[in-house]
Amino acid sequence: MAQLKLEPRNGELTTVEETPDQLPGDITALKAAVEAVLFTMGDSVDIDTLAGVLNLKHADAQTVVDRLCEDYESQERGIRIIRLEDRYQLATKKELYPVLIRMARQPQKISLTDVVLETLSIIAYKQPVTRIEIERIRGVKCDHAINRLIEYGLIREVGRLDAPGRPILFGTTEEFLRHFGTDSLDELPRINPVKVEDFKAEAEEEAKLKLEV
Repeated sequence: MAQLKLEPRNGELTTVEETPDQLPGDITALKAAVEAVLFTMGDSVDIDTLAGVLNLKHADAQTVVDRLCEDYESQERGIRIIRLEDRYQLATKKELYPVLIRMARQPQKISLTDVVLETLSIIAYKQPVTRIEIERIRGVKCDHAINRLIEYGLIREVGRLDAPGRPILFGTTEEFLRHFGTDSLDELPRINPVKVEDFKAEAEEEAKLKLEV
């Protein structure tokens, strides 16, 4: 925005229009780029990094960030930009924390991928079962699937196998029963032994595709 200043002319002070230094690029596009970087990173980003990715001088990058901060402050948004020394980060407004807390308390819908569901099926029917046995049936590593099932509260550690290394035994939880609408493990449908072999075949094919990529 142009600004006015007093400047001597012909022995008198005259009001003239002063144009700020032009940034090397479209300011709207530059602000959008900064916003995209801060959103993607999630963490704080320093001015030098922003200047580097935008191909700007340090001072120009600072100007872009300052103007973006002004936009956030002048508009009713749920997001703001906070400054941490010479670093900047997108954050939610403190006034909206009660709303976020209520949202966090809402029950979350569990979404199970085929891999996670297959791993859960093996645990449900073979429990208590070790990680090694699960991987023997599926034919591939199951670390990610097991960790996700623990995170969802569908399985838990139920003990240790009396064997060298005392591997962890996994079993299902009450949350598993609630999620699948059953009162007891005895009510689970009988599994076809052929299906277990299908799991293994699919897992082997999955592993083969990953190696070919």
